[in-house]
Amino acid sequence: MIYLLDTLTLLWWFSSPLILSKKAHDIIADGNNTILISSVSTWEIAIKKSLGKLTVPDTIFSLIHHESFTELPITIEHTEALLKLPHHHTDPFDRLLVAQALVEKVPIISRDKMLTKYKITVVVA
Repeated sequence: MIYLLDTLTLLWWFSSPLILSKKAHDIIADGNNTILISSVSTWEIAIKKSLGKLTVPDTIFSLIHHESFTELPITIEHTEALLKLPHHHTDPFDRLLVAQALVEKVPIISRDKMLTKYKITVVVA
Protein backbone atom coordinates (compact mmCIF):
# COMPACT_ATOMS: atom_id res chain seq x y z
CA MET A 1 0.00 0.00 0.00
CA ILE A 2 1.04 3.63 -0.44
CA TYR A 3 1.19 6.14 2.45
CA LEU A 4 2.19 9.78 2.78
CA LEU A 5 4.12 10.91 5.87
CA ASP A 6 3.52 14.33 7.32
CA THR A 7 6.59 16.34 8.32
CA LEU A 8 6.49 15.60 12.04
CA THR A 9 6.06 11.87 11.42
CA LEU A 10 9.07 11.96 9.11
CA LEU A 11 11.16 13.71 11.76
CA TRP A 12 10.03 11.29 14.47
CA TRP A 13 10.98 8.36 12.25
CA PHE A 14 14.60 9.53 12.43
CA SER A 15 14.78 11.03 15.92
CA SER A 16 12.34 9.09 18.11
CA PRO A 17 10.69 6.21 16.24
CA LEU A 18 9.31 4.79 19.51
CA ILE A 19 7.06 7.87 19.77
CA LEU A 20 5.14 6.58 16.76
CA SER A 21 2.12 4.36 17.22
CA LYS A 22 2.82 0.67 16.64
CA LYS A 23 0.62 0.77 13.54
CA ALA A 24 2.46 3.75 12.04
CA HIS A 25 5.86 2.28 12.87
CA ASP A 26 4.94 -1.06 11.32
CA ILE A 27 3.61 0.60 8.16
CA ILE A 28 6.77 2.68 7.67
CA ALA A 29 9.09 -0.24 8.46
CA ASP A 30 7.29 -2.64 6.11
CA GLY A 31 9.32 -2.77 2.91
CA ASN A 32 6.21 -3.85 1.00
CA ASN A 33 4.67 -0.41 1.53
CA THR A 34 5.55 2.64 -0.53
CA ILE A 35 6.22 5.59 1.77
CA LEU A 36 5.86 8.97 0.13
CA ILE A 37 7.85 11.95 1.36
CA SER A 38 6.52 15.17 -0.05
CA SER A 39 8.75 17.99 -1.16
CA VAL A 40 6.36 20.02 1.03
CA SER A 41 7.97 18.37 4.06
CA THR A 42 11.55 18.94 2.93
CA TRP A 43 10.65 22.54 2.08
CA GLU A 44 9.13 23.00 5.55
CA ILE A 45 12.20 21.48 7.21
CA ALA A 46 14.58 23.69 5.23
CA ILE A 47 12.62 26.88 5.93
CA LYS A 48 12.14 26.24 9.65
CA LYS A 49 15.76 25.09 10.10
CA SER A 50 17.11 28.19 8.34
CA LEU A 51 14.90 30.43 10.52
CA GLY A 52 16.07 28.69 13.70
CA LYS A 53 12.56 27.36 14.41
CA LEU A 54 13.57 23.72 14.01
CA THR A 55 16.62 21.87 15.24
CA VAL A 56 17.50 18.93 13.05
CA PRO A 57 20.90 17.51 12.11
CA ASP A 58 22.55 18.90 9.00
CA THR A 59 22.42 15.34 7.67
CA ILE A 60 18.60 15.25 7.62
CA PHE A 61 18.41 15.25 3.82
CA SER A 62 21.03 12.49 3.60
CA LEU A 63 18.95 10.46 6.06
CA ILE A 64 15.85 10.94 3.92
CA HIS A 65 17.72 9.88 0.76
CA HIS A 66 19.17 6.84 2.56
CA GLU A 67 15.72 5.46 3.37
CA SER A 68 13.68 3.65 0.75
CA PHE A 69 11.16 6.47 0.62
CA THR A 70 9.61 7.76 -2.60
CA GLU A 71 9.70 11.47 -3.32
CA LEU A 72 6.36 13.14 -4.02
CA PRO A 73 6.91 16.43 -5.86
CA ILE A 74 4.39 19.25 -5.75
CA THR A 75 2.35 19.38 -8.95
CA ILE A 76 -0.03 21.93 -10.41
CA GLU A 77 -2.85 19.47 -9.69
CA HIS A 78 -1.87 19.48 -6.01
CA THR A 79 -1.87 23.27 -5.80
CA GLU A 80 -5.15 23.50 -7.71
CA ALA A 81 -6.72 21.15 -5.12
CA LEU A 82 -5.92 23.76 -2.46
CA LEU A 83 -8.64 25.97 -3.94
CA LYS A 84 -11.27 23.36 -3.09
CA LEU A 85 -10.11 22.64 0.46
CA PRO A 86 -12.18 23.95 3.34
CA HIS A 87 -10.17 26.10 5.75
CA HIS A 88 -10.04 23.68 8.68
CA HIS A 89 -6.30 24.21 8.91
CA THR A 90 -4.33 27.42 8.48
CA ASP A 91 -0.85 25.92 8.18
CA PRO A 92 0.10 26.15 4.48
CA PHE A 93 2.40 23.11 4.65
CA ASP A 94 -0.28 20.91 6.18
CA ARG A 95 -2.90 22.15 3.74
CA LEU A 96 -0.68 21.22 0.81
CA LEU A 97 -0.01 17.77 2.32
CA VAL A 98 -3.78 17.30 2.60
CA ALA A 99 -4.21 18.35 -1.03
CA GLN A 100 -1.56 15.84 -2.06
CA ALA A 101 -3.23 13.05 -0.06
CA LEU A 102 -6.53 13.88 -1.76
CA VAL A 103 -5.16 14.03 -5.28
CA GLU A 104 -2.98 10.93 -4.88
CA LYS A 105 -5.77 9.10 -3.00
CA VAL A 106 -3.40 7.92 -0.26
CA PRO A 107 -3.66 7.86 3.52
CA ILE A 108 -1.49 10.27 5.46
CA ILE A 109 0.32 9.26 8.64
CA SER A 110 -0.01 12.10 11.15
CA ARG A 111 -1.00 13.00 14.69
CA ASP A 112 -2.54 16.29 13.61
CA LYS A 113 -6.21 15.94 14.61
CA MET A 114 -7.16 18.81 12.31
CA LEU A 115 -6.41 16.60 9.31
CA THR A 116 -9.28 14.29 10.23
CA LYS A 117 -11.70 17.09 9.29
CA TYR A 118 -10.77 16.61 5.64
CA LYS A 119 -12.01 13.82 3.39
CA ILE A 120 -8.77 11.85 3.65
CA THR A 121 -7.72 8.76 5.55
CA VAL A 122 -5.46 9.57 8.49
CA VAL A 123 -3.39 6.89 10.20
CA VAL A 124 -2.44 8.03 13.70
CA ALA A 125 1.32 8.47 13.87
